[in-house]
Amino acid sequence: MDRRAFLALAALTAALPGAALASGGGGEKKKGGGSSYIQLPTTNVTIVRRDGRRGVMSVGTGVEAPDPKLQDLARASMPRLRAAYAQTLQIYAGGLAGNQPPDAEYLSKALQRDTDRVLGRPGARLLLGAVMIN
Repeated sequence: MDRRAFLALAALTAALPGAALASGGGGEKKKGGGSSYIQLPTTNVTIVRRDGRRGVMSVGTGVEAPDPKLQDLARASMPRLRAAYAQTLQIYAGGLAGNQPPDAEYLSKALQRDTDRVLGRPGARLLLGAVMIN
């Protein structure tokens, strides 16, 4: 068999299952966390590693707002929430010792305060995903 024909056939075969899944669903894909969950993009801040080089701390966040009005407010306030989270995380990362792991409990409390402050009232719950240092 010709090598070009084989590669074309292999590429077509690999693409078929994805095309079948994309056309077979028909309905809207369910979000993780339910309809009251709003996932925010991962926030990345710089840290100083124990050897003096720069590193990155990545924090995944989301907001759960069961009240529809609060959920709409949270969706509209996503840029402000992201900015508040980034500022809090950058300040925290600046004081983090090079060999110290991040304190997820402290971060969740600090980011929850930011959530309540930005939205203007309590009721939305901050959910932490992964807290990683690279």
